[in-house]
Amino acid sequence: MTMAEQNRARTASVDRKTNETDIQLTFQVDGTGVSEIETDVPFLNHMLDLFTKHGQFDLKVTAKGDIDIDDHHTVEDIGICLGQTLREALGDKRGIKRYASVFVPMDEALAQVVIDISNRPHFEYRALYPSQTVGSFSTELVHEFLWKLALEARMTLHVIVHYGHNTHHMIEAVFKALGRALDEATSIDPRVQGVPSTKGVL
Repeated sequence: MTMAEQNRARTASVDRKTNETDIQLTFQVDGTGVSEIETDVPFLNHMLDLFTKHGQFDLKVTAKGDIDIDDHHTVEDIGICLGQTLREALGDKRGIKRYASVFVPMDEALAQVVIDISNRPHFEYRALYPSQTVGSFSTELVHEFLWKLALEARMTLHVIVHYGHNTHHMIEAVFKALGRALDEATSIDPRVQGVPSTKGVL
């Protein structure tokens, strides 16, 4: 990998406007953990802030959606936008580690996130939450966000919440683990020549 390739700013932006949402999102892989997040879903704001800080990314999101119906469209479309910018920012994926597996505890809760930046979208999710909501946020939207992220980023994503009693803690552990796993999988390994695949392409 040349010095120019190593120094390429791995960043991307997307504007997505539909009849349901209006989103502007910028994602930088090699950041410093800075987030500017303004959405109509406060719990998601909190989770994205954690994800950004623990992944050492930079993330800027402005989103308006039809939350008078519910939070579904806003959460789903932010997942879509984040996945699209991640895929674009990584380019041809030359030099990346590609794989990561991270466990993160949050008090009594333990979550595991396993990633393969494979160009093959797949999502496995094992989580049973004690409560169906955290405040006004529906826990089923965690699945929706993660699935759309994996699909648009074209990565294999396995998320397992091994145990926990507090739903907030369990979901928080997931987003922290997601940030740390994605940071590791996208990091550059100087030993990797080209892309980390015997196929020669990801």
